[in-house]
Amino acid sequence: MATAAADALSKLSIDDLATVAPNLYKNISLFSPEQVVLAKVLLDLNQAHLFQHWPEPGVDDDGKRAFFEQVSRLNASYPGGLASYITTARELLADSKTGKNPYDGFSPSVPSGEILTFGDENFIQFENAGVREARKAAFVLVAGGLGERLGYNGIKVALPWESTTGICFLQHYIESILALQEASCKLGQGEGPTEIPLAIMTSDDTHTRTTKLLEENAYFGMKPSQVKLLKQEKVACLDDNDARLAVDPNNKFKIQTKPHGHGDVHSLLYSSGLLKEWLAAGRKWVLFFQDTNGLLFKAIPSALGVSAIKEYHVNSLAVPRKAKEAIGGITRLTHKDGRSMVINVEYNQLDPLLRASGYPDGDVNNETGFSPFPGNINQLIFEIGPYLEELSKTGGSIKEFVNPKYKDSTKTAFKSSTRLECMMQDYPKTLSPSARVGFTVMEAWFAYAPVKNNPEDAAKVPKGNPYHSATSGEMAVYRANSVILRKAGVKVDDPVQDVFNGQEVDVWPRIVWRPKWGLTFSDIKSKVSGNCSITGRSTIALKGQSIFLQDLALDGALVIDAADGAEVKVGGSVHNAGWTIEKVDFKDTSVAEEVRIRGFKMIKVEQLEKTYKEPGKYSLSP
Repeated sequence: MATAAADALSKLSIDDLATVAPNLYKNISLFSPEQVVLAKVLLDLNQAHLFQHWPEPGVDDDGKRAFFEQVSRLNASYPGGLASYITTARELLADSKTGKNPYDGFSPSVPSGEILTFGDENFIQFENAGVREARKAAFVLVAGGLGERLGYNGIKVALPWESTTGICFLQHYIESILALQEASCKLGQGEGPTEIPLAIMTSDDTHTRTTKLLEENAYFGMKPSQVKLLKQEKVACLDDNDARLAVDPNNKFKIQTKPHGHGDVHSLLYSSGLLKEWLAAGRKWVLFFQDTNGLLFKAIPSALGVSAIKEYHVNSLAVPRKAKEAIGGITRLTHKDGRSMVINVEYNQLDPLLRASGYPDGDVNNETGFSPFPGNINQLIFEIGPYLEELSKTGGSIKEFVNPKYKDSTKTAFKSSTRLECMMQDYPKTLSPSARVGFTVMEAWFAYAPVKNNPEDAAKVPKGNPYHSATSGEMAVYRANSVILRKAGVKVDDPVQDVFNGQEVDVWPRIVWRPKWGLTFSDIKSKVSGNCSITGRSTIALKGQSIFLQDLALDGALVIDAADGAEVKVGGSVHNAGWTIEKVDFKDTSVAEEVRIRGFKMIKVEQLEKTYKEPGKYSLSP
């Protein structure tokens, strides 16, 4: 091994290695020719400091070998390897130091897109088109984060998306995809793909626990072959403006690493071969979504319909956005040299960009009461063919940024190490002007209620702004379902206001259904008839595809579970003590984390509960 390493070293022409990295030179016999090549790469990139504190051969040799194993992983997981990473880092750090404006020379304008109103004829047309198109889609869930920011130590997709049924986010997502799959295949009459695949991007923090959650629950009804986990690797940290790699403060044989950002999903889909596989199988669309937006699948069918009918290569889902609201705006940027792109511009950059481009008032609301630049919610739909073609040019890499925290105004030293980052919504930055990039604006009440803030942070949010907490996320589910049933003709009582964990929220009737019961608005309208009413204190959970509400008057709790093939007609008056909501203090450690971060729990006092396990026609009329 020593001879092979020496030969590799001589071929690489490392001049006076003993002077450049004497401690590495002393240990060179420990390493394979491939590792010596990596050593040469590091030295060529002025990273000799990494070996400064290495001891003599025979001391911590396993640590030295582990160092090059880590370097090998970092080199392999980044498009272009460490040389590309460090070169890009130096360019971006130089721009950051000089304060270069990434939008210099660009003028903003409002891009073209589709604005949908839930339940109207236009919405239903797009929704039906999306269901038809769904069998040609693949879904990608970005789930690399833990719930620590929420005050929850598990993986976020394991959190209950609501307390009435207790099912977790991942189960809800998978059941939604399966419901789309079934409905789309019926419309497709056997043509094209019959299964919708799901790829999940995980991280070191979430990979094992995501796998365990899936396996322990039989993949929530999805075939294991439909699910593919792609683990995201971290990237090297940078110590200074010269992009010197940071040594882990707790281990001199380890480079400090941090997450690269969810933009890695593009390179993982490309390098894994999944995109080529999906395209070859006749798939046309890939839909990206994040881990804790429980309302998203109410918006997916119509948004996919927009992509299909408008023939968008890229479709960003968006919500109406108040001017200067802390959410990025979808914006068309046109450069003075003629280049243009439609991308997300962060809210703190959009207002000054507008002011510098001839809009003296900056980002202001128009006659609709909202900014003309819709709010980006990081749910994206791409056409696979053009997407794969673009990634083939870039190797899966997308535009990155760096955000160093400087010690002082000289910008010569960092408070702590930094790294390059990337965001999946920045993919359009590399597209040609001919790419068809648009957006679909949905009303937030049925499309966007992310769960990302802990109770203390949420309670500090200014009144009138969204809390984006476990409390508000669950209440948003009940609100959306209540409003949808109202639009379908059900009399649903108005909400009452209450405070949980310091957050004032509207409490609607606890109305939930499994995706197969109400995938689209048309589905829901077809299952409600006559004079139905639900009081404000009521709870109803519908678990089954063929449950029909006919002249139902509910004042209490009702749970119906119907197996496939069981058709149940529910009517008459249901009155009982029902379920109550009991407040919980988020500081009460005797209560489970997933409960106390909500600030309440359900107390099941009395309910009418019926289960129909066998196919057939049934009637429930108390």
